[in-house]
Amino acid sequence: MIHRHITPRVLEALADTPVVLLNGARQTGKSTLVKAISSGGHEARYITLDDLSALGAARHDPSGFIAGQEGPLIIDEVQKAPELFPAIKAAVDRKRQPGNFLLTGSANIFLLPRISESLAGRMEILTLWPFSQGEISGVEEGLVDALFKDRLSFQGIPPEDQGKTLNRIIGGGYPEAIHRSPARRKAWFDSYLTTLLQRDVRDIANIEGLVHLPRLLSLVAIRVPTFLNFAEISRTAAIPQSTLKRYMTLLEATFLVQNIPAWSTNLGKRLVKTPKLVLNDAGLKAHLVGMSGERMLENGSIGAQLENFVIMELRKQITWNAVQPKMFHFRTQTGQEVDIILEEPGGRLAGIEVKASRTVSSQDFKGLNALKEMTPKRFHRGIVLYMGSEVIPFAANLHALPLNALWSLPKK
Repeated sequence: MIHRHITPRVLEALADTPVVLLNGARQTGKSTLVKAISSGGHEARYITLDDLSALGAARHDPSGFIAGQEGPLIIDEVQKAPELFPAIKAAVDRKRQPGNFLLTGSANIFLLPRISESLAGRMEILTLWPFSQGEISGVEEGLVDALFKDRLSFQGIPPEDQGKTLNRIIGGGYPEAIHRSPARRKAWFDSYLTTLLQRDVRDIANIEGLVHLPRLLSLVAIRVPTFLNFAEISRTAAIPQSTLKRYMTLLEATFLVQNIPAWSTNLGKRLVKTPKLVLNDAGLKAHLVGMSGERMLENGSIGAQLENFVIMELRKQITWNAVQPKMFHFRTQTGQEVDIILEEPGGRLAGIEVKASRTVSSQDFKGLNALKEMTPKRFHRGIVLYMGSEVIPFAANLHALPLNALWSLPKK
């Protein structure tokens, strides 16, 4: 079993919180992880609601289902029986004991209208994404933490063959897909999407016309990472905007797409500025647009694939690094932009630009310099991740780093 870097955080949550929810897309390894945790010290009874008998019992008498269990309980795919949440809340209120419930879910429960009971103050929520590149390589990545240290150490970044890097960029991190041949990976993604969009989405929504979802997801994949424009997507997909927004909520609820909000010095404006849309996995994006690494290099489309890849790798690292920054994108009215901004709880900023070229120049730092000038007291560091192999300083807090620093710089 490949070690998941989020494991210590799950164990910490179980040590002081009655309910821990580990959610994420289907087939990211949630069941494997909670079973490993159960056999590795946190003993608990495991029940999956993929089992029709267990699901029927949970829906028929949720209070009796919970009351009939003794000791800590793991409930897999809990979103299939939202009726359980009031029963879990009542059980916790009767006996507030850390680690009593470890839940997994393949849908964001707070985006599902049928779940009205709140477990606020009783539940910690963690997200398991597909494998990070560090998890695949056996390295606990520390770039996010390093960006906010007083000094950025560049030791421990070995060179990597470009072919291997391209395989990472198009392979993504789904456990069942990463070690397959291109043809077998395509077959797996085809089956995965058919099951997810035609069965799982129907389990959580009662919307006609779900047959349009596969085409919609492909249209989204061609565009990401991009600003979310409902009007343009609605025209292209020939889907009314009201219906499109419900579909997009479903894709977000099942963790297939993510919104990266816009950053602004004005907190209120962050809520109204246009978010950027990304897919949850670079391998899924490559599959949906039908691209190999060689074709992306030939037609120049590797830039979008690379940016989506970097965004999701950073999002994964945030779940286990000590610094827990929020992620944004940045664009001024004059067109200056930064692909990714990380804002740590104290307000310091780290900007990240992504370049698909093997060389880098001062022009590649224009957006970062604009952000630095706008926020001189808060700007801590800016980096450009590029396809070259050298660490190049451009200023005291501005550096170009090879792309593989993303997964090769170990946590210290």
